[in-house]
Amino acid sequence: MSTRLVLILAWLLTAESLVRADSPNFNRDIRPILSDRCFACHGPDEATREADLRLDQAASATEERDGYHAVSPGDSGGSEVIRRVISADDDLRMPPPEFGEPLTVAEIELLRQWIDAGGEYAQHWSLAPLHRPSIPTPAATELVANPVDAFILRRLEAERLLPGPPADPRTLLRRLAYDLTGLPPDGDMVDAFVADPSPDAYRTLVAALLNSPHHGERMATYWLDLVRYADTLGYHGDQEQSVWPYRDYVIDAFNQNKPFDQFTIEQLAGDLLPDPTLAQRVASTYNRLNRSSGEGGVQPKEYLAKYSADRVRTTGAVWLGSTFGCAECHDHKFDDYTAKDFYSFAAFFADIKEEGIIRNAVHIEQLPVPTPAQQRRMSELDAEIAVAQAEFDERSDVKLKAFEQWKRRVAESQGNWKLVRPVTATSEGGATLSIGHDGSVLASGDNPAEDAYLITATLPIERIAAVRLELLPDDSLPAKGPGRAGNGNLVLQSLELEVAGRTVEWTTASATHTQAQHSPEFVITGNRVGWAILPQTGQPHQFVLVAKEAAKFESDDRTAMIRLGQRFGSGHNVGKFRIYVAAEVADEPESAIALPELLTIFETDESQRTDEQRERLWDAFRQQSELHAATRDRLRSLQDERTTLQRSVPTTLATTATTPREIRVLPRGDWMNDSGELVEPALPHFLPAGSLAERVASGERLNRLDLARWMVDRENPVVARTMVNRLWMLFFGNGISRSVDDLGSQGEVPSHPELIDWLAAEFIESGWDVRHIIRLLVGSATYQRSSTPTAAQTEADPFNRLLARQSRWRYDAEPVRDNALAVSGLLERKVGGRSARPYQPPGYWRQLNFPMREYEADTGSNQYRRGLYTHWQRTFLHPSLLAFDAPPREECTARRDRSNTPVQALVLLNDPSYVEAATALAARVLRASDDDFENRLETLFRMALARKPRPTETQVLGDLYQRDLAEFREDGARAAALVSVGQGESDDALDDAEWAAWTGVCRAVLNLHESIMRY
Repeated sequence: MSTRLVLILAWLLTAESLVRADSPNFNRDIRPILSDRCFACHGPDEATREADLRLDQAASATEERDGYHAVSPGDSGGSEVIRRVISADDDLRMPPPEFGEPLTVAEIELLRQWIDAGGEYAQHWSLAPLHRPSIPTPAATELVANPVDAFILRRLEAERLLPGPPADPRTLLRRLAYDLTGLPPDGDMVDAFVADPSPDAYRTLVAALLNSPHHGERMATYWLDLVRYADTLGYHGDQEQSVWPYRDYVIDAFNQNKPFDQFTIEQLAGDLLPDPTLAQRVASTYNRLNRSSGEGGVQPKEYLAKYSADRVRTTGAVWLGSTFGCAECHDHKFDDYTAKDFYSFAAFFADIKEEGIIRNAVHIEQLPVPTPAQQRRMSELDAEIAVAQAEFDERSDVKLKAFEQWKRRVAESQGNWKLVRPVTATSEGGATLSIGHDGSVLASGDNPAEDAYLITATLPIERIAAVRLELLPDDSLPAKGPGRAGNGNLVLQSLELEVAGRTVEWTTASATHTQAQHSPEFVITGNRVGWAILPQTGQPHQFVLVAKEAAKFESDDRTAMIRLGQRFGSGHNVGKFRIYVAAEVADEPESAIALPELLTIFETDESQRTDEQRERLWDAFRQQSELHAATRDRLRSLQDERTTLQRSVPTTLATTATTPREIRVLPRGDWMNDSGELVEPALPHFLPAGSLAERVASGERLNRLDLARWMVDRENPVVARTMVNRLWMLFFGNGISRSVDDLGSQGEVPSHPELIDWLAAEFIESGWDVRHIIRLLVGSATYQRSSTPTAAQTEADPFNRLLARQSRWRYDAEPVRDNALAVSGLLERKVGGRSARPYQPPGYWRQLNFPMREYEADTGSNQYRRGLYTHWQRTFLHPSLLAFDAPPREECTARRDRSNTPVQALVLLNDPSYVEAATALAARVLRASDDDFENRLETLFRMALARKPRPTETQVLGDLYQRDLAEFREDGARAAALVSVGQGESDDALDDAEWAAWTGVCRAVLNLHESIMRY
């Protein structure tokens, strides 16, 4: 007799004694009925409660009510609940006809049995204190690989259902590779495991895949659904925001196997930790991932309320598995959350520094997140700048002697400069130019892309050797100017001076400060780049032009015209300025430049000057002296490089704590209603405070760090149950409770309640070790079973809730494309970095406004990045992702729906990404095999599916190949067009017709269920 037959007989004998004959269980059988049919009127929500009766609480349900009891324990016939649910009178029957269908006969019988057995209530399973259940001992101990199997087999025995056989090694390895990395295994890995599918070899594979950098990507994909990560604001114009460093933090956290309690604390309150690291501050970006708006007409108070409510819904769903959102407007109708709980929970997040409107689509509190290479170069530059600065600051005898000479020359030369008081000032572009009493000119009103200012004046001297343009800051200008661009900058292309009918020619140009690549000399040469002043906006500047030959007036009329040309574009025009002229200029160019504040210093006797004034003169000397030129230029070059590098550093939205804003209960969620109670941060009233009990009792204000630590407190039973339930879903298709987004009264009772508690306890006691739980799940015999059901399994358990077999499902949207790119050899496996833009149909973004945008697909390797990195546009999600049911991430998504539509087949056949993948895969096949069709087909199947083709597949694909080859031989242009889709280069070594025909075969293979299904 075979070993398997002996096991089956033992199984059947044992199962006879395990057929369930117990009375109804409140959580499993009764609560779902009451929650579905009764709690809306007789549950937690006081506002809609009828007859002051709560059927969710034993005390209310069983109390004496004028001679009757709603529930009379032990006496179903004397219970008003039973009398009402069986009543034929529409005025008496519950639920009322307008509410819904009456209870079924089976439901009524369950209620009767429960009441007759004592009508015992029980705390909701997800809220009950967490205790580790004993591991059961099933009859077929040979089938137990670890404790997970013991719980599963015990239930199967009770249901008299046999477990299926193990999956074949190839299927098991492909399943494991997908579940742990989201990518297919390579052929060598498959061959090695098929040759040795031993438990030791399996454990080695599990370890290798968990240690792969792609494991973090796989796990992060799901987490990003939960926290509604996206690259755009979400409302109105849905403009871009930079948050991808947070995505990389999540990937790194899973790759490092960061304990889940630490992972939780860093996201909710990383910024509040003592001396937080950069990674911990990046983690707190979680708090800023809510949808937000940059629309100019929004009411900031309304949107702050929206952001606050979003955080409560998301945090409650992510960690507590709760539909907290119902309590935004009223007490929860099915669970114990009150509206006060909702807003008290929101108060934890009231300290986040933010604005209701994201002005110019730019968030406040951006956190720079340099890459390692950028950080290294920044450190190198800081060291080089320190050396150059020390040299620049050195006060040698030679420099001090030159300094004294400079002071004398500047003091002597400043008397040469005379203020020009404009008579008229006009703008060719339509700006308003106002002349001040001090001779300054201020621009306001229109700020055209390009402009020219015309100044007429009677000059105070007869001979003009130089002109000095003084730029002045002003509070009316952006960033105080002195330019009119949004950042206070300006670009001057030309300064023309017309004296006595001729235009003065300039020989040299100099300035007190020059932006990199914007030389003062460009004003003479006419270079469009011109002279500019970044980053030194908001302060005065001087610009001097020296004439090649001094200009003289030939009559008593000293009228001159000065024209400032500004052609850079984008409103980079001068904001406020003053003009001086000089009859003589000293030989040293620096003596021509002195800021008005320096002139004030020179007017003060040297013995009376303050230390601050002396230092200001020394600094001005260093900025102009030829002695300092080399060091000054090197220092400026290094500083410019650092500034450029700093601007290239990616940023993420930072969570910064500030004084908490006032939070009230909003009646019916109305943000304009300020009549509600003021609340401070508080935990949901019905959940244990755990280690926070003393702080709660003291009345001390709690913060986000308290909330985060409470989430992962040992006495909080919900978070661990929520997380292990979701991990189970990732590896078995459904959660132990299928309601992975709602573990409350409306959620499904777990199919294996003791198993979910055992896993939750194991999770906590392992130190919140995510990989430990994953190893338990994938190491179980339950996980390793075949997903092919027997007839008995299908009949007894069509939805596979008992886990007699594995589940099968279509890949999520991202791995569908990842798989095609991987087998084709195109996949870019770099981990982390900016979001990527795969091919997208033209015009798809035509409805995006504020501003209007054109989608530009990436080129190079960025085109072939994993779907995890695809630019996530909330309102216009990439159509390929959308076709395969990826969520827009406007709200927390705990479980993706999976559809099966013709659109998906069309995407796989026609999306340029998939066509290009098929083309690249065909080229791989042609280069790797000889001319024999069957050999090439075997190569293709090994690359794509890790198996050999079946005879029927060989025949069907052979017919397809021959038909396509004949057509492409006749139409070479069509063949060339097909193999040139995407970025791939032509290959003269390949025949276009044959290449195109094999591309058709590859397209068909990539469309197989087996190519996009996890079995």
